[in-house]
Amino acid sequence: MQGFTFIDLIILIVYLAAVLIAGLFFAKKDMKGKEYFKGDGTIPWWVTSVSIFATLLSPISFLSLAGNSFAGTWIMWFAQLGMLIAIPLAIRFFLPVYAKLDIDTAYHYLELRFGSKALRILGALMFIVYQIGRMSIIMYLPCMVLASLMNINVNILIILMGVIAIIYSYTGGLKSVLWTDFIQGSVLIVGIIFALIYLMSNIDGGIGAVFNSFWTEHKFLAPDQPIFDANLLRDSVFLMIFGAGLNTLGSYVSSQDIVQRFTTTTDTKKLNKMMRGNGILSIGLATAFYLIGTGLYVFYQQNPLPPAAAQDQIFASYIAFELPVGITGLLLAAIYAAAQSTLSTGLNSVASSWALDIQSRLSKKELSFEKQTKIGQYVSLFVGIFSIVVAIVLAGGGVTSAYEWFNGFMGLVLGILVGIFILGVFFRSANAAGAFAGFAASTIVMIIVKYVMTDVSIWSYSLISILVCLAVGLLVSWIYNKTTGKAYPAPRFTVYHDFKKGLISEEQKERSRARSV
Repeated sequence: MQGFTFIDLIILIVYLAAVLIAGLFFAKKDMKGKEYFKGDGTIPWWVTSVSIFATLLSPISFLSLAGNSFAGTWIMWFAQLGMLIAIPLAIRFFLPVYAKLDIDTAYHYLELRFGSKALRILGALMFIVYQIGRMSIIMYLPCMVLASLMNINVNILIILMGVIAIIYSYTGGLKSVLWTDFIQGSVLIVGIIFALIYLMSNIDGGIGAVFNSFWTEHKFLAPDQPIFDANLLRDSVFLMIFGAGLNTLGSYVSSQDIVQRFTTTTDTKKLNKMMRGNGILSIGLATAFYLIGTGLYVFYQQNPLPPAAAQDQIFASYIAFELPVGITGLLLAAIYAAAQSTLSTGLNSVASSWALDIQSRLSKKELSFEKQTKIGQYVSLFVGIFSIVVAIVLAGGGVTSAYEWFNGFMGLVLGILVGIFILGVFFRSANAAGAFAGFAASTIVMIIVKYVMTDVSIWSYSLISILVCLAVGLLVSWIYNKTTGKAYPAPRFTVYHDFKKGLISEEQKERSRARSV
C-alpha cells in the first residue's frame, strides 16, 4: 500500500498546470458581452454534451456514488434512471421553445413569457443561491478526501481550487469553460473505465463475485426496500426514479449552468444530440461507479481496508493505495481538476445571470457589451471568494453522504423554480400574477416540508413544489383574469402548444414565400 507518493504529487501539479494552460489557450480570443456568456458559435455539440455530464456529475459522482454502493446497496443508482424521464420531457417540450426564442439565459424566458422583469430577476436570484450551495459542495467534498490522503490542510486545497477556477471564469468566458469541462470529463471517463477494469481483475472471482454479492448479500436492493408505495411522500424505488427525474428536469429547464449550454446553438438537432449524449454518458458512467462501489465491497472482504475508509472516501482511498504509482496521481488530479472545471462553470453561469438578468434589468440605460463583461468578471470574482468561505465552513462540519444531501437541497431550490417554467410552457392562461403566487406558495410549503415535516422523502420535494406552484398559479391566474376582465396573451412560441399546432412550419413557409418574391 504505497499511498500518495512524491511522483503522484508531481503528476498532479503538472496536470493542474496543463489544464490551466489549456483553459487560458481557449480564452485567448477577446470576447465581450454575449460571446463571453454564450460562446462564439464554434463549440461542437459533443463538447457541450460532455460538458453537461461533467457539470452535473463529476466530483460528486466520482466519490459519493461508489461510496453509496460500497456502504449499502444500489438503491441510489435508480436516481440516475430519472434521466429517462427528464431528457424526453426537455427535448419534447422545452428545448424547441428555448431554441426558437434564442434566449440569453434561462430566466430570459420568464420575462418573455410573462412580460415581467421582476420575475426574471427573482429566477436569477434563486439560481444564484442554489449555485453557491452547489459550488461549495463541489469544493468541499473532493478537497476533504484529498486532504486526508495527501496530508495537506483541507483549507489550502479549497483555496487553491477556488483561485484556479476563478482564473478560468474571469478570463475565459463560456468557450474556455466548455473546453476545459470537456478535457476534465474525458479524463474522468477514461479514468473510471480503467479503474473498473483494474479492480475487477484484482478480485478473486472477478465480476462474477460482484454479481454474486447482489443475491447472497443483497447488495443490489435490500429485501425490505419497497419498489412502490402509494404514499408518494415515502421512499420507494418508483419515487426515487420519478423524483430524481423531476430534479434533473429542473436542472435542464431552469438551471442557468445547464441552460447556458443550450444557448450556444439554436439548432434543435444539435440540442437533442447534446441531451441524448449526456444521458448515455451519465447513466453508463453511473452504472460503472456503482459496479466499482460493490466491487470495492467484495475486494475489501478479501483484502485489508485502507487507512481512510469512510463512505465518501473509499474510492479515492483505493486509487491512492491500490492503483500503480503515477496512475494514482493522474486520477486524483482528475477528481480535483474536474471539481475546478465544474466550479468555473458555476462561476460563469452566475456571472452571466447577474449581468444579463439582474444588472441589465435594473440599469436605467442599456449596458454595453464591454460593461456586461466587466460586471460578469467582477461577479465571478466575488462569488468565487464567497463560495470558498462557505466550503471552508462546510469542511468544518460533516455530511454523511454529500450526494444525498445535495439532491435534497437541489429538490428544495430548483423544485420551487422549475414549477414556474412548467406553468409558463404548458399553460397559456397563466400570467405573471399566477407565477408570483405559485412561487410564493411553493416556497412556504417547501420550507414547512423541509424543516417541520422531516419524515417526508427528499425525492418528493420537486413533486410537491411543482404541484403546489401549478395549483396556486393557475387559480390565481384565473382569478386575476376574471377580476380585471382581461387575459394576458402568451407571446408566440413561448408555450409548447404553438409548436404542436405547426406554427413553425407556417412561419417557415412565409419566409420562403418572402425570399422567392
